[in-house]
Formats: sequence, structure tokens, C-alpha cells
Amino acid sequence: MEIISQNFLPHCSLVTWSSNRLVPNRSNILLSSSGIKKSRFVIRNGTSDGYVVGENEDLGSLARRGDSKSKLLIPGLPDQSNGEASAARITPSQCEWKPNLTVHYEKSGCENVEAPAVLFLPGFGVGSFHYEKQLTDLGRDYRVWAVDFVGQGLSLPTQDPTTTTMSEETSSLEDSESFWGFGNEAQPWADQLVYSLDLWREQVQYIVEEVIGEPVYIAGNSLGGYVALYFAATHPHLVKGVTLLNATPFWGFFPNPVRSPRLARLFPWSGTFPLPARVKKLTELVWQKISDPESIAEILKQVYKDHSTDVDKVFSRIVEITQHPAAAASFASIMFAPGGELSFSEALSRCKENNVQICLMYGREDPWVGPIWGKKIKKELPNAPYYEISPAGHCPHDEVPEVVNYLMRGWIKHLESGGFEALPLLEDGEEDWEQSSIAREMEFPRGEGWKKSVKLWLYGSKYSFWGGVGESFRASLVKVLRGKSV
Repeated sequence: MEIISQNFLPHCSLVTWSSNRLVPNRSNILLSSSGIKKSRFVIRNGTSDGYVVGENEDLGSLARRGDSKSKLLIPGLPDQSNGEASAARITPSQCEWKPNLTVHYEKSGCENVEAPAVLFLPGFGVGSFHYEKQLTDLGRDYRVWAVDFVGQGLSLPTQDPTTTTMSEETSSLEDSESFWGFGNEAQPWADQLVYSLDLWREQVQYIVEEVIGEPVYIAGNSLGGYVALYFAATHPHLVKGVTLLNATPFWGFFPNPVRSPRLARLFPWSGTFPLPARVKKLTELVWQKISDPESIAEILKQVYKDHSTDVDKVFSRIVEITQHPAAAASFASIMFAPGGELSFSEALSRCKENNVQICLMYGREDPWVGPIWGKKIKKELPNAPYYEISPAGHCPHDEVPEVVNYLMRGWIKHLESGGFEALPLLEDGEEDWEQSSIAREMEFPRGEGWKKSVKLWLYGSKYSFWGGVGESFRASLVKVLRGKSV
């Protein structure tokens, strides 16, 4: 067994991988015989002092059961300058799904012909670019795809979905040739077009059947999590497993015409083209605010707990999307679209009936879709592994991709082996983890010469939902009291 000194923290290159394993060998785990003590670990970002992980907390107090004294060393992201751990190459692609609706997607690892296929679905307002860290890393072991939903990202329409009659009164956006979708008549190809959950579910079906060509492991963040679950509920034969990354449990606030036809008739317009005059004016006002770069920067500041995370590329891509001539009208269609034929809860129940495998990975500090929503899912699916990461916000796959990728590899390995390979954090054969939870400090390299640590919880099948709510409340109260004392 290889022994690693506590005084030496190895880089990713020292974590070896066997030819037939996709999870680190246990001999590479860094163990502390004296337990986890209070530690000060500063994230260096060049522009501020960073933040401290675990300065005032003893990790041993985080787990009610299980071994709380071990520190887990996991690999960092691939270094493109390092030939031994080179990043997988990302290939941008597109296909015309429907007239004037071209789907943009990115793929990596296509040379891994015998490896499982993994599909990532983005949250609202972003696209496949938000999964760059999964494409470059997981693409070394799997065949990986990430798709842009139609009406978002680079899957916006290639033509104006409406035409304008010049005799009619127009808004300032409609007057400008740089904006599409503000005309008064829908183009034939855009008749009844609405960017909704049902359309995105249909789009995912097309990608899986026609582009990938086989069942997939599907993962989604926020809105993408809802769509992933929805798709799995209606097409379980095309899904090998679902990973929910801070999935939003609600989307679409207007009644679905199939689900509630009578109620839907009370709302004569639900996201189709052309936009009603009052919606055009409202969209103009709202769009000017939310498409402003300062507003975009503020939103990113909200959803990322670690403000040292480099979001420059994400920021620039979102700004670029808002400049597309179809972006404003597409936003209006999305906001007024009806809900899906299945609610999130119904989709979850359908997946449970069909024995669809589900894994939950949630950032603990998400201000929008807090862990309480993940814990509600855990209550419905007691045997589903539920991982909680801290500090991490709404987008854990981009904020702590090292942890999410480590968990994805381990979970896929677990399912591919028929359960023979242990779930991540259970490699040591924890026998009593089902009673409550396991907590670990995860450490991984970030850049040259420094490392980052986060806390990771795995909740067992007998985890108490209300106990977890109380635990979260107590943790929040402690933070508030500490803030006042400072």
C-alpha cells in the first residue's frame, strides 16, 4: 500500500488510475490519523484575499454517523499543458431539428466507442458552454454530449418567426430590424411554436435517438434537471440514469392545454407567436433590464457561492446570447409558456414506478433552489444517493466541477457494475451510513501550487427529511449569529 505523508499534499498527477477503473484507488486516499482539525485554507484569486474553508468548524461535527476523520484527495481538472492528463477535445456541432430550428450541441470523447454515453442539459439562460469542465474532463473516459435548448443559447431560430405589417403601430423593439419575433403575424414554420418543457423534452428525445443513438446517462442543472427528469419519466427505455444538479422543481406557470384543457382556455395566449401587444411592451421593459451586463453580473454573483470562481467566459457567452435578434421574443415565449403535461412530482413518481436510477448532487448554498428541494426528492426516493456540497451554489458543476465529476464517475461506475462497485464515499465499506449520513472533506488541486477543500455529505436511506430541515435551520442560525458577533 502506498503511504502518503500528511505533510505532503500531492498534485493530481500523483493520483493513479488503473486501466479498468474509473475511480481513484483507495491507496491514493490521504488519511489523517489525528482527525480533521480547524484549518485555514485561503483561496488565492489575485484580486482579493479569497475565502476561508473550515476556519471555524471542525469537520467531525458535520457527520452524525460514519467516519468523519478522513480527508479525501480527488483529481483536479485536466491540465491542457500536461500531456499525461490532457483535456478531451470539444467538438461543436449542430443539426436542423425542425424548419429554422437548428440545435447546437457539443461533444467530446467520441473515440471512447465502448464507453457509456452521457448527456448534459443546461439551466435557463445558458447553454452547452456551461458544461465545458465536464466535456473536457469526463470526455476522457466517456462519450459526452451537452445540448442547447431551442430558444436559448446557440439554438435560437435562424429566421424571424414573425412578419410585420407596416401599417400597424409598433414598439421601439419592433421598429428595429435587429429584433425578431415582434411582428404581428407568425411565419408558417413558427405557427404554434412555443418554447416549453414539452418542446424541450421532444428535443431531447431527438438528440438521444437520432444523434447519440443509444440510451444515456442524463444530467441536468436547474431547468435542465426538470427536463432530464421529465424525459426519463416519459422515455425510461432511453435513460440509464438521471443526475439532478440543483434541479428546479417548478417551471411554467400557465396551465397545460392537454393536462387542463378547460383551465387553459382562460388564457388565450401562452407563449406562441406573434406576441400580443401588451406582452411586447412588457418584454421591452423587462428585457432592457435583464440583458444589461451589470444585471447579468449580479445574477452570477448570486448563484455562485465562491466569488473567486472564474466566470468570465460564462458571463461573455451569456452577454453574446442576449445580442441575438431572436433572444428577447424567445425569452417572452419561455416566460409565458405552459407547464409540462407532468409536474415535477408526477415525473418523479413515474420514474420511481419505472425504477429509473436517480442521483442527487446539490450545492448547499444555492439561493434559488436550496437543498430542501433535494431533500424532498430524497424523502420520495430513500435509496437514491443524495450528495450535498459546501461551499457551492446553484451551479455546482461549474463551481466545484472536480467534485461533481468525481461523483459522476463513481455513480456511473456503480450502475455499470450492477452495484458491485461502491458508491462514492462508500469505498471503505461503511455499513451504517444508511442510518444517517457520511461527511468528508474533499481536497483537490486548483491551478499551480495551491489546493481547494470543500465539504461533502452523503445522506443515507433512513435520513430524516424534517431532521434535515432542522439541521439546515440550525446551520443558518449559527452563520447569522457568527456574522453578528464579528
